[in-house]
Amino acid sequence: MSMPLPVNPPFAADAVESHRPAGMPAAEWQARVALAACYRVFHARGWSEEIFNHITLRVPGPEHSYLINPFGLHYGEVTAKNLVRVGLDGKPLHDTAWGVNRAGFVIHSAIHAARPDAHCIVHTHDSFGLAVACKAGGLAMDNFYTAFLDGRIAYHDFEGVTTSTDEQPRLVASLGDKPVLILRNHGLLVAEASVPAMFYWYYVLQRACHVQALAHAMPGPTLALTPEARTQSSQNVQDSDPQGDLYPKVFNAAVRRAGITLDSLVG
Repeated sequence: MSMPLPVNPPFAADAVESHRPAGMPAAEWQARVALAACYRVFHARGWSEEIFNHITLRVPGPEHSYLINPFGLHYGEVTAKNLVRVGLDGKPLHDTAWGVNRAGFVIHSAIHAARPDAHCIVHTHDSFGLAVACKAGGLAMDNFYTAFLDGRIAYHDFEGVTTSTDEQPRLVASLGDKPVLILRNHGLLVAEASVPAMFYWYYVLQRACHVQALAHAMPGPTLALTPEARTQSSQNVQDSDPQGDLYPKVFNAAVRRAGITLDSLVG
């Protein structure tokens, strides 16, 4: 008889708890392990760029604090313990040997502050996503993956490297209530309620951009999706899972596929 696959979280709760540092709240430790696993998955899939870009996660609790990668490490070196907890100003809230790319946190902090539902945010410069972001028409509604994204995408015009807080109100206004932001000439952003939900929608977005880059490079016209197909595909996405737990299942499978172990994350 086969053992059931783990559904949520990717590692057994008692195993995660056994590695919790003294004095650290359990909820923060669980968040750290999940986010570190996510960084490792992005690394395994080539969705990272040297030491740049970020995935941030709100720390559970009354404080407005967030976990971010230590600046200077690549995604494959991120662990639950070396993630840095920062405030909305990007300053570390604890002793750490690592710095934080505060300029890179400008985008994340603006959205975290304005969107209480945006617990986990990723911003990347993935080649296919950046290529689509450079197209005047943006993401074309003409492939299987874009169908799921109908009504979920917003756009923000490039104003130069995002180092000033002056741009934050315009970023927030561009995103509105959408979970996906294509930063024109710049890259991709997904803001979601959890690590698994962010991972799922980033995966769909990245696949949509990849397929568009391939399809549009081929000669001949591309077939546009019908409005009916877009509407049907973008509604009730989790209905494909009889247990209504699609996002954690996809994320946990990605963790297993990458060969990520709990021991590798908690050192």
